[in-house]
Amino acid sequence: MNKIIEDLRQCLCPAGNGVFTIYTARHHREALQQLLYGGVGEHARYTWQEKLPQVLTEKKPLILGIASDNGGGILRGANWGPLFVRNALYHSLSIDKVFDLGDVRVIPQFLLDEYLSSNVIRSSKSWLYHDENSHLPVSPLSIATYVTQQIYQHNTQAKIFGIGGDHSCSYALVKPYLKYKKQQNKRVAIIQFDAHTDIMKSRMGVPICFGSWTYHVLEELMDPSLLIQVGIRSSSKMRDFWQSQYGIKQYWAYDILENGADAVAEDLYEYLNFRKVDELYITFDIDALDASIANATGTPESDGVSLNDAQVLISKLTQHFALTGADIMEVAPFVRSLSYSNVEQPKTTLDAAANISEYLLQAMSYP
Repeated sequence: MNKIIEDLRQCLCPAGNGVFTIYTARHHREALQQLLYGGVGEHARYTWQEKLPQVLTEKKPLILGIASDNGGGILRGANWGPLFVRNALYHSLSIDKVFDLGDVRVIPQFLLDEYLSSNVIRSSKSWLYHDENSHLPVSPLSIATYVTQQIYQHNTQAKIFGIGGDHSCSYALVKPYLKYKKQQNKRVAIIQFDAHTDIMKSRMGVPICFGSWTYHVLEELMDPSLLIQVGIRSSSKMRDFWQSQYGIKQYWAYDILENGADAVAEDLYEYLNFRKVDELYITFDIDALDASIANATGTPESDGVSLNDAQVLISKLTQHFALTGADIMEVAPFVRSLSYSNVEQPKTTLDAAANISEYLLQAMSYP
């Protein structure tokens, strides 16, 4: 067990330190660390290290920040999501309700180890771990995958809530989750709130990124029909193509706008119940919400889901199915949308992200 904790201490860092910087957003980072650790700097690091062994027995939701936007492709800035969303979230959610793991250590030029040369990996291991022969990975998604695998292996009650980061970060959370649930013989469904399908085989030749991560987790699902996408409205192809090509289920944004969230939630419940689903994982791209609400993001889209509709869908689904994993992605606090200059940015986006996160975490807290 000591080896696992030591690995986690090397792969992770205190919450707010996921973006390697000195002065940028310093007061935001220090405010978060004062809240979580009762101090900043070395005091925060020491306190975080002392608390980390609790992860092996913790039953509360585990928050993991992945401050990476190297898998994005439009407007960057989602690497600041874990810091700013936490600060907004902890205004209303008591820190005693969750266990904060901290952040994945991020070299911002990296995404996955498989994209790197052996020489770069060795030199990066020297910088991260002071050992070029370390067994630990060096890229944010590879590190996050390793961390989640270790937690699931050593804490059978673990429920992880991820805060990103661009949506490729969900790959590192969802794939280990699905493998773990297969071992438990649990039939799970992935509910993806998103304006976009993210289901390309690759984007510009890159296999795993913000526009393709969903495709690469389908193979881990017991049945592709257990991937349900909610809020889709920006796609080069019609719904029939995606559903027939991949066997997935979609509820486009106009379904919710025309029929109401209650009706869609009831239809989705019947769909999942018929397929004998045991548990849910909800991944929430903030751009699922209408751009007037969530505009501090890389690809804001109009005609989207309202905050109330998202709350209704989450609440009604989690009344029937256990929520055992979740994440929120693509919050980019420093991004400004010129189309919505009259909206208070990024406050509206952060408030919405905090609200959705709290809904998800409350649902995850149930036995």
